Amino acid sequence: MSKGRHQVVVVGGGFGGVRVTRALARADVDVTIVDRTNHHLFQPLLYQVATGILPDGVIAPALRSVTRKQANARVVLAEVRSLDLDGRVVHALAPDGRNLTLPYDTLVVAAGCTDTYFGHDDWSAWAPGLKTLEDARHLRSHILGAFEMAELAGDPAERAAYLTFVVIGAGPTGVELVGQVAELAHEALPREYKSVATTEAKILLVEAGPEVLAAFAPRLQRYTRRRLERMGVDVLLSTAARAMDQSSVTVKGPGGDRRIPARTKIWAAGVRASPLATMLAQATGASTDRAGRVAVRPDCSLPGHPEVFAIGDMVSLNDLPGVAQPAIQEGMYVGRLIRARLAGQADGKPFAYRDKGSMATIGHLSAVTDSYGMKFTGVTGYTMWGFVHVLYLVGWGNRVAAVLNWARALTFTKNRPHRTITIEHARYELTSEPAQDGG
Repeated sequence: MSKGRHQVVVVGGGFGGVRVTRALARADVDVTIVDRTNHHLFQPLLYQVATGILPDGVIAPALRSVTRKQANARVVLAEVRSLDLDGRVVHALAPDGRNLTLPYDTLVVAAGCTDTYFGHDDWSAWAPGLKTLEDARHLRSHILGAFEMAELAGDPAERAAYLTFVVIGAGPTGVELVGQVAELAHEALPREYKSVATTEAKILLVEAGPEVLAAFAPRLQRYTRRRLERMGVDVLLSTAARAMDQSSVTVKGPGGDRRIPARTKIWAAGVRASPLATMLAQATGASTDRAGRVAVRPDCSLPGHPEVFAIGDMVSLNDLPGVAQPAIQEGMYVGRLIRARLAGQADGKPFAYRDKGSMATIGHLSAVTDSYGMKFTGVTGYTMWGFVHVLYLVGWGNRVAAVLNWARALTFTKNRPHRTITIEHARYELTSEPAQDGG
């Protein structure tokens, strides 16, 4: 890094942060990406890691690998603790506990979001979410551990509880995850277990709203629900979680309260912005919405601080959804805006989102796609979904690896090749006892 050059600090190595960095590749600036993980995570495919279809590295290349050809970019592994907007400094904590001070001329915060349990944070112990690579690994251990315990269970009620999987929230993540759990139980595992019939697994999708995939067109919602039911998923609509513990979840639906014995609960019902959004709001006087997202100006900057930008899931702007495309487009826009300012050009047009549509996979050869007003289902929707997701993976090696793994796991072998767990991980996930080394 060169002294005296314009310093850009990017907080977060997700879709928005990486796009900002790439947009500044040929600019006369030094870019520092600071993230609490060392990888760029392709979140839309996390559920495939959790269900053994894809290996971790395909969807999570190292940030240093992503930026290795960009001479003006560096990566810092640290957790941001505070933002001093007046002093133009980011304070972070390194892995060894040392304090890091990162001065900036321009700051871009793209810190993403976390799960929210709507006032029931204790539920996170019993119903993990799926936002990080660690979440996917833990969830894989939990799901596969449940089948292992069902094989050992002698009591029918205990076995049934281990074979009951409840996914709470019927957005794209919930639908995609419940579909893969169904295929895992009904297609991939039946011939591998001798003392238990995995096809007897009860798989439930719980949704507080009146339909699945609330943001999609009614025709696609109906198709998704029918397809899930044919796959053996019990779809409970207008039903909300009321309570849960290690061995069950209680829901309230049209018929009243119902306790469901289930050792595996998965949370996909809501998100909340990173705490850095609140930090920015307090420092600038910007407002936040119910999800904790900070309101930004039309050019993605913060009030009173044109040198500070916030993008992605953590911001409120034009009612944009918290999905990958807004973050990607905002990142590219902010990168161009920084370049224009450095060239002495006046700020141009405000950010304008180009809606490319929505898509969700349900199961093998089954997906729904709404793109530019055209709606597709089944194999056509699935092909479009696959093409788009491969396109947005980083690196041709990962794209080829994803296609080969899909072909192996979903078409030729009907198996899940990436199912490695240990007794320590299974014990921790199923009993909440700390995992220890040893066998």
